Amino acid sequence: MIRILQQRENCIGCNACVEIDPDRWRMSRKDGKSTLVGGELKRNFYTVIAPDEELENSQAAAKNCPVSIIQVQVLEKK
Repeated sequence: MIRILQQRENCIGCNACVEIDPDRWRMSRKDGKSTLVGGELKRNFYTVIAPDEELENSQAAAKNCPVSIIQVQVLEKK
């Protein structure tokens, strides 16, 4: 499993994450910022736990974010 985190308040709405992974990211019509699909707000970060299959796209989204507001963490298996 992986954890995807987004510091949404700093999003500039460039759409890079949506282009890489449209199943996990959407652009908000309300404020023009990206939204982490399934994310819940926790301590100023939107967070979602996702399956390992999303690792490659999530890492690409994080790498291509020009303001570096996306983080991807690989969770240890129990």
